[in-house]
Amino acid sequence: MTGQQAALVLEDGRIFRGTAYGAVGQTLGEAVFCTAMTGYQETLTDPSYHRQIVVATAPQIGNTGWNDEDDESGKIWVAGYAVRDPARRASNWRATTTLPDELEKQDVVGIAGIDTRALVRHLRTRGSMKAGIFSGPALADTDELVARVTGQGSMLGADLAGEVSTDAVYTIEPVGGHKHTVVAVDLGIKTNTPRMFAERGIRVHVVPATTSLERILELSPDGVFLSNGPGDPATQDGAVALTRGVLERGLPLFGICFGNQILGRALGRGTYKMKFGHRGINIPVLEHETGRVSITAQNHGFALEGERGEQFDTPFGRAEVSHVCANDGAVEGVRLVNGRAFSVQYHPEAAAGPHDAAYLFDRFSGLLEGA
Repeated sequence: MTGQQAALVLEDGRIFRGTAYGAVGQTLGEAVFCTAMTGYQETLTDPSYHRQIVVATAPQIGNTGWNDEDDESGKIWVAGYAVRDPARRASNWRATTTLPDELEKQDVVGIAGIDTRALVRHLRTRGSMKAGIFSGPALADTDELVARVTGQGSMLGADLAGEVSTDAVYTIEPVGGHKHTVVAVDLGIKTNTPRMFAERGIRVHVVPATTSLERILELSPDGVFLSNGPGDPATQDGAVALTRGVLERGLPLFGICFGNQILGRALGRGTYKMKFGHRGINIPVLEHETGRVSITAQNHGFALEGERGEQFDTPFGRAEVSHVCANDGAVEGVRLVNGRAFSVQYHPEAAAGPHDAAYLFDRFSGLLEGA
């Protein structure tokens, strides 16, 4: 923290003034809010937050510092960070530095000392919108700042998966004996996801988002995984075509978050941009078949069209909407009725977050047994 003046500016002209937090300068992105009380390091390093300015609803942020173990990728991906009450000191035995120092090191512009409750209420009422954080030399008169904010591209129609995906194939080896092999299509994958597979004896080949079906088949997978990721799923025609190719060959398929939207599109469903999305680690999801409610970690601003329990025909067999959000009814999962492919909109790897949905990795492992 530098103590320099800073401003968070929304596209509708609303301005929140505070002090610089992390790097000083300018950043642009979509303003969204995250309701998680813990796990800010996992949030900031989640590639799904690419091009988003994250507003923390928890009032105090930074008290556990920053460590070398909890990153969900190789860098901080958020476009900016807005907090109310930054911790004056970090106190955790694993901490290697402070949050503001890490933000500054990675050139992430943030703002502190603003009324995040008022900001979140505004975003819930008006919806997620274009925004910018400005501090130091980047500050200017109001009209100029609003013009910079409104001049940026929209998240609707944004093709971002290729910007966060790996450039080359890499492999995570299983823990213990090797039971199965899975190809994970990296649309913005988090570090803990291959780890969850590895703990179940699964070798994971993580491949770029643009990988062809032929290349995937050369790796002789027992199943295919579609990862989380940022941007508008309506832009992912290549990933949708790849998914259809996997389904045509009958390979078991599992998707999470962005992967749920890709599978849904492959099954013929449309997608839409939500008013303010779901972001946090405390979101209840209802499974239609069992009536079971799981508390889940989520990060998505787009969703599939559909209703709870709705069944529909696809070229790959009958499919259904398997999960919905208990809060608003948004689609949170789809599956083929024959069980060969399924996906959820939330994060069963959930670090840091609830473990209610970890069983889905076991469900996929069971599918691989019969592959």
